[in-house]
Amino acid sequence: MKPIRLMSGFFTVGVWTLLSRVLGFVREVLILSLIGPGPVMDAFVAAFRLPNMFRRFFAEGAFNAAFVPMFAKKLEGEEGAGTFARDAFNGLALVVMTLTAVGMIFMPGLVWLTAEGFAGDARFDMTVGYGRIVFPYIFCMSLSALFSGILNATGRFAVAAAAPVLLNIFVIGAMTIGALTGGAVIDWLIWAIPVAGIAQLALTWRAAADAGFALRPSIPRWTPDMRAMIMIALPAALASGVMQINLVVGQLVASQYDSAVSWLFAADRLYQLPLGVVGIAVGVVLLPDLARRLRAGDNDGAQTALSRAAEISLALTIPSAVALVVVPFALVTVLFERGASTVDDTAAIATAVTIYGLGLPAFVLQKIVQPVYFAREDTRRPFYFAILAMVVNAGLAIGLAPYVGWVAPAIAATVAGWAMFFCLAIGARRYGKAAKFDARFRKRIWRIIAASIFMGGALWIGNAALQPMLGIPWWRGLALLLLIAIGAVSYFGIGQLIGAFRLSEFKGAMRRS
Repeated sequence: MKPIRLMSGFFTVGVWTLLSRVLGFVREVLILSLIGPGPVMDAFVAAFRLPNMFRRFFAEGAFNAAFVPMFAKKLEGEEGAGTFARDAFNGLALVVMTLTAVGMIFMPGLVWLTAEGFAGDARFDMTVGYGRIVFPYIFCMSLSALFSGILNATGRFAVAAAAPVLLNIFVIGAMTIGALTGGAVIDWLIWAIPVAGIAQLALTWRAAADAGFALRPSIPRWTPDMRAMIMIALPAALASGVMQINLVVGQLVASQYDSAVSWLFAADRLYQLPLGVVGIAVGVVLLPDLARRLRAGDNDGAQTALSRAAEISLALTIPSAVALVVVPFALVTVLFERGASTVDDTAAIATAVTIYGLGLPAFVLQKIVQPVYFAREDTRRPFYFAILAMVVNAGLAIGLAPYVGWVAPAIAATVAGWAMFFCLAIGARRYGKAAKFDARFRKRIWRIIAASIFMGGALWIGNAALQPMLGIPWWRGLALLLLIAIGAVSYFGIGQLIGAFRLSEFKGAMRRS
């Protein structure tokens, strides 16, 4: 077996994802300052969520959960991986093309189902119009996800991780041109999205061809492998559908409150930074690595890979979660409060950031534990667990709304995230040693938590001392940089001292990436 270099791959994906998320912040800053929370931004968020929702349902959720392990095992065993990839490509293209056409025709119905609170005001018609422009993005991104899966299974992580950067580059460029020329910024923003999708598809398609998988469109074939993949994908599709229902329920509740969709969207972008850089990155690398190790019978290697992935993920996630809980107002003030975004918006977004921060470790742990199931082509159990999480999410989002208002979806998402993780962790015990964390992880995790708590105290003191600077617009950026420095020095310093990690491990992985 030629193993995937797990830590090197993690840092490769993490660095590119970090760049994408940083540019994503620039994108959100422009949206909040040039458009601002309100009807237009609410309509954009609801419209853009539609292709993203279906993309996660078909491509990143169901399809990749079935395709990547099967492709990785065929690649490891030299069992016709190229033919399998071609058939999967043609089948996915047909399904998503049909879905795109149906979605564009019935866009008013989709908007009503996902943002019923918009009915009867200007947001509804705006969302329908924007939705028809951005919905074809799902076609490009679904096929791009397939090519990314091929690249990840072959250990080529860079291009697949870099592709999402293009969306932010196109959107930032378009909005900048719109603002400088005096045009309608929202129009430039909307039309940039499908163009960016085409660019992402072209990049990953070419990279897969360079990796030896030059796929060309042809008539889809129904083969035993396709039948097996569908049988695996079906429960994963249902599980992904349940997760997307959680998002829809949250948006339905938020749509009843003015600007709440915009506030939750901005808060989501902030906590998605560590989730994307850490959780999603390690999940992308871990799935094909586990699948290939299990195919080769390397259970000890599978346990080590799982443990190191969890260790490095939590070493970066837990302090991030503490920072989101301790200094959310400082983060939101510096990043989002300008132009059309006011101090009231900052206070609302910061509240949601705190709540999401409490759930961040759970969201990351899900990304680590799910590959344990998917690598074994077990997608049924995650589906059952997702059903339970959906019930928890819907019950809390709808039940708490009359009492806590627009923050109910954030509370519901956090509690449901922990419920989903605990179900996954308990269910994984049936897979034996390969699905358990090793002694080194169990020894270090408590020290990571201790270092994070120490960092939280340092951030709290630093935030109090820097309040005068945070109140002056021109000094806010410097104050935030000082807070970041305080957090980094305190966390990595005490972590190294008490043995939570060794900084040389981070440096070595970065050199190999």
